[in-house]
Amino acid sequence: MKKMINIGIVAHVDAGKTTLTEQMLYLSGAVRQVGNVDEGTAQTDWLPVERARGISVKASSVIFDWKDTQINLIDTPGHVDFSGEVERTLSVLDAAVLVVSAVEGIQSQTEVLMDAFASMHLPYILFINKLDRAGSDYASVLEELKKYLRSQGKEIFAINFPVGEGESGCRVSLHPLDDPMIREELVLLLAEKQEALMDQYLEEGDLPDDTLFSALREAVKETRVVPVVCGASKENIGVDMLLDSIVVWLQPDVGKVDEALSGQVYKVEHDQAMGKIAHVRLFSGMVKNRDAIYLPRTDSEEKVTQIRRISGRKQSDIGAVYAGEIAALCGLSSVRAGDMIGHLAPKREYQMAVPLLTVQILPVDPEQLMPLVNALQELADEDPLLEFEWLQNEKELHIKITGNIQLEILTVLLKERYGLDVVFSEASVIYKETPTRCGEGFEAYTMPKPCWAVVHFRIEPLPRGSGLQYASVIPNKQMLYRYQTHVETAVPRALKQGLYGWEVTDLKVTLIGGEHHVLHTHPLDFFVATPMGIMNGLENTGTTLLEPILSVRLNADESVLGKTISAFLRMRGEFDSPVVKKGVFTLEGRLPVADSLQFPVEFAAMTSGKGLYNARFSHYTECPLELGRVAKRRGIDPRDRAKWILHARQAL
Repeated sequence: MKKMINIGIVAHVDAGKTTLTEQMLYLSGAVRQVGNVDEGTAQTDWLPVERARGISVKASSVIFDWKDTQINLIDTPGHVDFSGEVERTLSVLDAAVLVVSAVEGIQSQTEVLMDAFASMHLPYILFINKLDRAGSDYASVLEELKKYLRSQGKEIFAINFPVGEGESGCRVSLHPLDDPMIREELVLLLAEKQEALMDQYLEEGDLPDDTLFSALREAVKETRVVPVVCGASKENIGVDMLLDSIVVWLQPDVGKVDEALSGQVYKVEHDQAMGKIAHVRLFSGMVKNRDAIYLPRTDSEEKVTQIRRISGRKQSDIGAVYAGEIAALCGLSSVRAGDMIGHLAPKREYQMAVPLLTVQILPVDPEQLMPLVNALQELADEDPLLEFEWLQNEKELHIKITGNIQLEILTVLLKERYGLDVVFSEASVIYKETPTRCGEGFEAYTMPKPCWAVVHFRIEPLPRGSGLQYASVIPNKQMLYRYQTHVETAVPRALKQGLYGWEVTDLKVTLIGGEHHVLHTHPLDFFVATPMGIMNGLENTGTTLLEPILSVRLNADESVLGKTISAFLRMRGEFDSPVVKKGVFTLEGRLPVADSLQFPVEFAAMTSGKGLYNARFSHYTECPLELGRVAKRRGIDPRDRAKWILHARQAL
């Protein structure tokens, strides 16, 4: 049987991954002509907005054969504003190709991706691209990558090397594995955790090819070694070596068809004729047309009406999809991107996308408010990170975003797909809250009858980055487990707005007491009582405001170092000692998001556009209330007990 592997191509924006995808398709014979990103003819960037902007916005899959292997390849966006697409894609891959520019080297998104691979234990190959460009410095970039990967306990194995880089006529050559020095370097690379390999090498003076290759494949699969291929995708240089490396060194995770159905939705589209189309990777089992499949998030079953294989702009009805494959399922009306289907398998996850800004969105024509609500609901199914919120009483629409490019693309999508013109409010930084000290919250919701729900919580602060932890220490006879489940479900919702109107995080909530009544308790009573009990607890603990911090790295001419440091101090930033080499400084530090929104533009002006600015989300940290912002509360405040009860019982 033909082998099959699911690969993703990822990179920092403009590293050349979509061009690389086009060359792979051409070399494999899947297309007759290489598509062009700038001309809008690329197979994976076919949306009108992608053609117009020349950037990838959505993950897009293509299928082709190379030698004895079917490669299901997903091309992902490179811009940080669309990291949510990348995040969902990584969770369904067998392995990845990370493209790095030989000119720019490691950039902020490159580091995020390497950290994601390390956390998810996802095997990958590095492709150092753009060797044909002036300023290409393969040796420096390779050394930079080695240093970063060694900090993660990984090593690099270079498959080839450049000849005549920096020129359009450059080429690449394979490292000769029969060279004694190359073989010795490879053995030393692999022998650190394989003493038997080293013993055999010392005894025999060499290793058989099959032993060496088998050990390298295993090391790549275990993510101890990362193969590196170099080339220039635009000139089709080194692409064949990359394809060979994919089929030789990367091994798929093989699922079993006869096991329980398990899969994950990594992308959702909307089709005018078929409705929602869910792009799914099956880990085990199989799905056929007309099968009813279980959706754990909604605890419901839905019937599949059609199964499609999608490759770029081409689609075909395949009737069934099997373990290990990627396909598009039609008919799942309640599905969202990121959902699991069937049996809940362990998810391989890493949070790359962290929305740090929120905006209110308004239709230019007030009569289009409800069509806009419906349109945003569809878009939120495609990208749950939008966290679309419709405040019916206030007639307000709010979304969360990662940056201004996302707003530009959203504006175009709403116009193209729905005919809606919109405007946005000024973006506001998303703060958070955390309990200041330990405390307890209590609520006895026993009036007006019929109702009975008593809850008693202990609330404790946790270290930064802990999120929410929930526990219950009371027995079923005191409160039935089904009611305890209601409480557990209601707690995260109740923490969406704390004392200052922001989400409360980094805390442990423990249900330490409570009771139901055999006659008077209604199934929804604990959904009413829990928010009141939680807010009572937060009033007792108090909350501390948290603000988001960026980790930044700047490179520019030494002449603007003083201005840069002054700007850092003005923005309440912290920085490490700058490093100056050959008249160029490197400055690494941390900046509050709220104070540095305009700094990329300011830094570009300061350096006449020649400075390099790399930033990534780092963490949330305590912020004095006077330097932060209190958010306007949305909806009814549970602390207004009478009004909250009337609202919760739909009596307002």
